[in-house]
Amino acid sequence: MKLSTKGRYGLKAMFQLSILYGDGPIPLKLIAEKQNIPDQYLEQLVAALRKEGFVKSVRGAQGGYMLALPPEKITVGDIIRTLEGPVAPSECVIDDDTSSCNRKDCCITRSVWERIRDSINNVVDSISLQDMLNDYNNLENKDDYNIY
Repeated sequence: MKLSTKGRYGLKAMFQLSILYGDGPIPLKLIAEKQNIPDQYLEQLVAALRKEGFVKSVRGAQGGYMLALPPEKITVGDIIRTLEGPVAPSECVIDDDTSSCNRKDCCITRSVWERIRDSINNVVDSISLQDMLNDYNNLENKDDYNIY
């Protein structure tokens, strides 16, 4: 399983917003610049995240985007599922899938895919933006990451 640029860029953008949480609205152009994400692509990602209630927007000259929830309330799993859809290594184990496979009750590999899916979901759901901030704050060479 490999994440697309949607999930990777979306997580980077949300991390940037979490660093600046509490500072008011952040212009999309600044987020795009700091995280090296194309502006128009970032607009699409932020629109999806806003629709799900993770980001809010403020219009006007001093407008921009900010987290709609505190960083500890937003998980990596929330972001990835919003932008990528369900996380699963195979179509047959997507949670909301009614699976057209007629062998699902006797398929041995299905249990492997379910365990992989569950493990991935457990990991991404256990990491919040706050956890990422904590890791970032523990870095010795923050300047190397050009986040601000």
